[in-house]
Amino acid sequence: MSKTTDNLQEAFAGESQANRKYLAFAKKADEEGYAQAARMFRAAAEAETVHAHAHLRALKGVGSTAENLKSAVDGETHEFKNMYPAMIAAAEAEGEKEALRSFKFANEVEEIHAKLYQKLLDGLSKDMAQYPYWVCPVCGYTVEKEYPERCPVCNAKGDRFIKID
Repeated sequence: MSKTTDNLQEAFAGESQANRKYLAFAKKADEEGYAQAARMFRAAAEAETVHAHAHLRALKGVGSTAENLKSAVDGETHEFKNMYPAMIAAAEAEGEKEALRSFKFANEVEEIHAKLYQKLLDGLSKDMAQYPYWVCPVCGYTVEKEYPERCPVCNAKGDRFIKID
């Protein structure tokens, strides 16, 4: 791998992380009543997304929808089979309860994401049925069409789920 490719991957990761961090900062600023600071955090988050997408394009990291779905299945599968189990074990060994909870929730949900992506890949068609997804705001559990009464991962109330159209 070339130095430039390494740099593009590092820059993509950094810009992606900055986007998520700034959105979390914006949410906190809104909660504390600092509307203008929240706006700036959201503006910077959007700019970081522009940068991340540019780096990903330079990496030739976006393919056809079928290729992207396969990549998503592979990435989610790696996370729930390899990445998170090691992180869970380390958090358990270190007694880090908040991290353990976060890792366990993510691990369980990543397997669900892999299955949802695979389902789309298996039935990929431009005239496939259209329906919303629902995401649990506590653990990220994702479900098609209707939210459950309670989240099966974290037990959050279903009416708190976020609709994704």
